[in-house]
Amino acid sequence: MIELTTPITEEQVRDLKVGDQVSISGVVYTGRDAVHKYLHEGGALPEGVNFEGSIIYHCGPVVVKDENDDWQVTAAGPTTSIREEPYQADIMKRFGVRGVIGKGGMGPKTLAGCAENGCVYLHGIGGAAQVLAEHITKVRNVYFKEEFGSPEAIWELEVTGFPAVVTMDSHNKSLHAEVAAASQAVLDENL
Repeated sequence: MIELTTPITEEQVRDLKVGDQVSISGVVYTGRDAVHKYLHEGGALPEGVNFEGSIIYHCGPVVVKDENDDWQVTAAGPTTSIREEPYQADIMKRFGVRGVIGKGGMGPKTLAGCAENGCVYLHGIGGAAQVLAEHITKVRNVYFKEEFGSPEAIWELEVTGFPAVVTMDSHNKSLHAEVAAASQAVLDENL
């Protein structure tokens, strides 16, 4: 298990390879369709948000207020990442993002962006939303909640020991592409 603490350097990312298991601590920002589209179209990050060396989590967390009026994350599973394919490489480049957590992988544009900008795609565990929420120790802030709604907002989260696997690295390797090619080869043999 490789321990990563944000902010992450390009050198740390370039040392990661497909198949590496990582444990993430520090600050992670959520971001889904609305945020990616907004930033891709030239929107600015809210004051106080810095993606440099950060990780974006493709997640619409379930967040409630506790008895002290503090936000608590009760579920935080990854959402399907391919929807961000038109935007992700640009967001990495413009804002210095070093990692993206999601589910299902991404395409060739994002893979090229990982290689060019020193970034990795980290596969989160689908179906484990409550377990993953246990690794979120604090909600530091929320941005764009009024504009985009709670699931599409940027949630600034402190995490400890958040588990993920590198499935796209900065060396043009994609486990998702390899599995798709192997599956297609088996399908072709059996047709």
